Amino acid sequence: MSFSAAKPTSTQVELAGAVFTLLPQHAVWWPEKKSVFVADTHFGKEATFRSASIPVPDQTLQQLQRLNDVLNLTQASRLIILGDLLHSRRGRCELTFERISMWRQLQANLDVVVVRGNHDRHAGSPPADWHFRCVEPPFPDGGLSLFHEPPSETDNALQPRSGLAGHLHPAIRLKGPARDSVRLPCFLLRRGVLILPAFSPFVDHKIQQLEQGDRVFAIAEDAVIQVS
Repeated sequence: MSFSAAKPTSTQVELAGAVFTLLPQHAVWWPEKKSVFVADTHFGKEATFRSASIPVPDQTLQQLQRLNDVLNLTQASRLIILGDLLHSRRGRCELTFERISMWRQLQANLDVVVVRGNHDRHAGSPPADWHFRCVEPPFPDGGLSLFHEPPSETDNALQPRSGLAGHLHPAIRLKGPARDSVRLPCFLLRRGVLILPAFSPFVDHKIQQLEQGDRVFAIAEDAVIQVS
């Protein structure tokens, strides 16, 4: 796939008649519902590594600041996390939880919804004082379905649904004219489901084998660029 010229810093897609803005901060903005979507925050992953004596610096504060930046930009009243809020039980450390609790106090008026993912089932629910609403997928919202894991082709054929999901940590490899290439996280629109890149900086984004009809929106620094 060849690299195309840079477009504006964000771009829009339509799902089931609703318009969403794809942001380079690995987030999606739904103006009609004043809602921001992110996926795969994996809070506590660094603590999980440290519990195994692998020295990894904590990035919780930086991640919370990135959330604040998106919320300030959009003035959203609702944040929806599309699964894998927490990484593991071993990552439920006091420092991480204390920092998220302090952030929550500063965002006390924000409605936070967590669509449970595979990691959440093992990591356990967030503390009650965070006041996060945890729901099971697929969660209906404004004519859409919210998932963590995107529905399979078989599931989609049996019951077609438009919605948003995470889990895949999608990335795309773009090739330049000098046989060089770059790997970039991306948004992937597949069979009516918009799959978000991971919000956590401490996960691998995986090159996706594209299917017919896929639309790909790469994140190149401060721009979202449609490449397919």
